[in-house]
Order: sequence, then structure tokens, then C-alpha cells
Amino acid sequence: MKKSFLIVGVGSFGNHLCKSLAEQGAETMIVDKNPDKVEALLPIATSGKIGDCTNPEVLRSFGVADFDACFVCIGEDFHNSLVVTDILKELGAKKIFSEATQEMQEKFLRLGGADHVVFPEKDIAYRLAVKECCDSIFDFVALAGDYGIFEIATPSAWVDKTPRQLNLRANYNLNILASRRDQDISPMMSPDYRFDQQEHLLVMGHIDDVKKLKA
Repeated sequence: MKKSFLIVGVGSFGNHLCKSLAEQGAETMIVDKNPDKVEALLPIATSGKIGDCTNPEVLRSFGVADFDACFVCIGEDFHNSLVVTDILKELGAKKIFSEATQEMQEKFLRLGGADHVVFPEKDIAYRLAVKECCDSIFDFVALAGDYGIFEIATPSAWVDKTPRQLNLRANYNLNILASRRDQDISPMMSPDYRFDQQEHLLVMGHIDDVKKLKA
């Protein structure tokens, strides 16, 4: 069964979110006070509404409790974001994601009922900084704090050795998830797999442990 989502606010973040959810086959209802923004996404969204979601009756008319999750994408207007988050919680929303632009906003959004607080610009900036400041990191997905899944060049000291020989968890505090050649990913390699200099590796761990590796 397809999942359904409510997106309040279709500025830059809401716009990209709607398109990404549609690509995953999800059903989306978009809401914004600007009719031009709503109309522009109608070919992609399942449905669109024009309205002020700081009005509880507007949100009540959408049946927010029926959506798998609600996204409040009006981080540029913190007051309205907080109001909408609070109303969604009162109306029984199953899960609420609220956009924030400053860290101090997170506490208030969570008190208002947000299950998750999203910092789109901060997350992108951190990801770019990590990639560009460490030549051996090609990409990464943040997990919690400074832990993540990193795509790295095979360290020279690992070439032609196996995970069993290197004892990676004990000696490097890292878990190997997969190897990658071009677009081909081979997950769950065996303990006797021999690392190749021509491949990239997907490892999970703390960024400080990843930075200690020498390509």
C-alpha cells in the first residue's frame, strides 16, 4: 500500500521533498498560501490545497491523522512553523517532521510536538565540508552525531589483505558494509575477501576513525 504524506509549505525544501516522495511512488498532499507554488507542483503531487495552515480548521479539514507523516516546511517563518507543528500534534498526526534554520529552534519545535527536526542547509553544509576536507572520503551519510556511513578509497595498508587479517573492528573501530566498483556495489563481503586498490569501500564508524586511514 502506498504511503501518504502531507507537506505544509512548498518553498525550496518542500518543493524538493514533494518531488523526491513522488519519485518513490508516495502520495502527497501539498498546502501553501501561494497559489502559484501549489499550481507548479500539481503535475507531481497527488493533490494540492491553497490555505493558511496556522488556522486549525484548515488543517482539520485535511484529516491529518490519516497521513503516514506530516512535513512542516516553513523554516523561514519560525513562528508559523511552531504554530503549525503544535496544531498537527493536537489533531493526532502520526509523525511530524519540522524544518528549522537555527539550532535554538529545535527545542521549541520538539516541545511543540515535532518528532524530528530537519536542518536542510546545515546538513548539506556539513556533508560538503566533510567530503572536501578529507581527500579519501568520497561521500557519506550521517547517522548520529559524528557517526556515519562513509565511502572511502581503499587504504594502501589494506590492499590484498582480508577483513579477518586486519581485524577491523578491534584495530580500526570500523565496520565494512560493502565494496564498490563504479556503480556496482557488492554488500556483505566475506571475512576472507581481499581488498583491491581499484575499489571504494563503504564503512560505518566515527569520522575521527575514518580520517586516520591513509589512502
